[in-house]
Amino acid sequence: MRLLIVEDDLKIAALLGSALRAEDFEVLSLEDGVTGLEEALKGGFDMLLVDIMLPGVDGLSLVRELRAKGHATPVIMLSARGEVEQRVEGLDAGADDYLPKPFAMSELMARVRSLLRRNLQQKPSMFSIADLTFDQGTKEVRRAGRRIELSTREGLLLECLFRAEGCVVSRRDIISAVWEYDFDPGSNLVEVYVRRLRDKIDRDFPASIIQTVRGLGYALRLQP
Repeated sequence: MRLLIVEDDLKIAALLGSALRAEDFEVLSLEDGVTGLEEALKGGFDMLLVDIMLPGVDGLSLVRELRAKGHATPVIMLSARGEVEQRVEGLDAGADDYLPKPFAMSELMARVRSLLRRNLQQKPSMFSIADLTFDQGTKEVRRAGRRIELSTREGLLLECLFRAEGCVVSRRDIISAVWEYDFDPGSNLVEVYVRRLRDKIDRDFPASIIQTVRGLGYALRLQP
């Protein structure tokens, strides 16, 4: 599971990151709303923990923009403002949960686990774009009804791209999801596997689905 923390209080961010990593979550921490929104819009996160009072873009605006762009990533909003009106404002902005500061770390972790369980239960087992389908349960891939055999790594790469819901996935995020490295080995590993996946999914069909976004990464988008 990959979580994004957007919190400008470095002490709180460090405590959150430490607690989440201890539970085997992969964590990215950012200190301002501008870069937080940019990363959230790229996709690839299973949950966001967002403070309301942020430099650049406040947490409420961040979540509203995320929802307006069609992203359904679960969000827990954190704030020192714990009155009913503020909680309602946060939930109306699109947050899935709201936790006033100060909070017990055990309660936060319980809410994280609960929200992730709920989100996993709601996620469809079948991904699709145009005539390409991927069954998350059986790992079966079909395009235009034709079954396509993928290796384990190729399947993980395709699932990683599907989970981004059409957003761009960076090389680093692909390496983390497919090979579980927390660093970029500096090889052409990703490019090799993207080429293999294209050979199987796009080569014999009139429309390309695996797109390269120069300088950023890859995305699943239908293109004639």
